[in-house]
Amino acid sequence: MPQPQALLERLNAIGDSLRQSGQALALLALGSVGEETARMDAYSDLDFFVIVRPGALGRYLEQLDWLEAIHPVAYAFKNTDIGYKVLFKDDIFCEFAIFEAQELATAVFSPGRLVWQAEDFDPTTLKPTHPPPVSNRAVQWCVGEAVTNLYVGLGRYRRGECLSAARFIQGYAIDRLIELAAHIEAEQHVLRDVFAPERRVEKRFPNLAQHFADFMQGYDRSIESALAILAFLEAHFDVNTEIARRIRQLAGE
Repeated sequence: MPQPQALLERLNAIGDSLRQSGQALALLALGSVGEETARMDAYSDLDFFVIVRPGALGRYLEQLDWLEAIHPVAYAFKNTDIGYKVLFKDDIFCEFAIFEAQELATAVFSPGRLVWQAEDFDPTTLKPTHPPPVSNRAVQWCVGEAVTNLYVGLGRYRRGECLSAARFIQGYAIDRLIELAAHIEAEQHVLRDVFAPERRVEKRFPNLAQHFADFMQGYDRSIESALAILAFLEAHFDVNTEIARRIRQLAGE
């Protein structure tokens, strides 16, 4: 796997290629290659924004020569209207979006690190004007969602819809537990990903993470997973006794 220095060098090479392409304005690195380089490792990838001149968006989306000129590309997948996921042949993986400068005003993103800019580009436009929303939902809402996810999930399981059951119990309910985690234990000082709360949750909430193996026991163990989640919720929050009783009935207790 590529080492952090190779990732940073590849970003610099992308910036230089954009400069030579003639119609680019800036390269903004995000995530672990942006303002959070201290957490880079061999499993990091390159997340970035490319900002181009008005009218040039199509050229950069339709032709990836500005990347292929740096290193051979093994795989490229256009995953959004304005972006790609790209794997270079040396295993450096990229995920990026391309904007014309005026479009940044409506984009939702976290602050990044400016890798390259054209002389006539105003870097202040790279400051987010619409920061990502931060969840601040009420405890009882999260508890209510979690237990009803268990109830619905067990109903699906009894109907034979095991995949849907696993998603409700071992997916959606877990999302609510992550939201509740800060009410159970002190969050450790680890950089958060506001777009994906499950990122680094093992380091942010190590006590909660110790229970994950019980909460997510697999496709054919949704009953056991649901009971473990319910017991945990009851140990830490006020859970309605009627919904808890019905969950246990569905679980066969």
